[in-house]
Amino acid sequence: MGIFSRRQSAVIDPATAVGTDTSDPADAPRSVPLDPAFQALTGPWTIDRSHSRVGFSVRHAMVTTVRGAFTDYDSTLYFDGARPSESRAELVVRVASVDTGVEQRDAHIIGPDFFDARRYPEMTFRSTSTSHEGGGSFRMTGDLTIRDVTRPVHLQLDYLGSVLDPFGYQRAGFDGTTTIDRTEWGLAYNQRLKTGGAMVSEKVRLQFDISAIRSAS
Repeated sequence: MGIFSRRQSAVIDPATAVGTDTSDPADAPRSVPLDPAFQALTGPWTIDRSHSRVGFSVRHAMVTTVRGAFTDYDSTLYFDGARPSESRAELVVRVASVDTGVEQRDAHIIGPDFFDARRYPEMTFRSTSTSHEGGGSFRMTGDLTIRDVTRPVHLQLDYLGSVLDPFGYQRAGFDGTTTIDRTEWGLAYNQRLKTGGAMVSEKVRLQFDISAIRSAS
């Protein structure tokens, strides 16, 4: 789920940026070097759903955390190891596939109080820019759409490595995280506790544990 804002700010590729600032060079921002090994990863990738997790966690009753995941989704990924700004991702999630381990809770989540899956069956993330922050860390910005409401989010994306698995597939691993305020997408249902606070936190942490397989070009 790069897997996952359409703000009109330019993304500067450190490999091609040309400075025009006439101030003291010691104060100028330095480009972040890219690992040459990233170039070998350039190309299209697909999320391996059997070894990945598109999940979330939210505080419940202010004393514990409920975790869940979506099991049905499609993905399109393109990673550019030479020019990270050209990397992109799209994730389409069927919200009715939510699984928190409790059927009654899942039914509530996909009902009108939250996702309203009958009217809004899909949640989508489409990247709009990507930048390299150093080492294996990237920042992916994109549009998250829930219940036909689209808002920008910023995803912290960490590259974990790549291998050739025993079946001959090239795999790459990424961890992505971001925290959103669910009420900004119309998921505003809640109950107040007698002792103060809310039954369900408005802050939701989205977590993407991604094992991606290189696709045929």
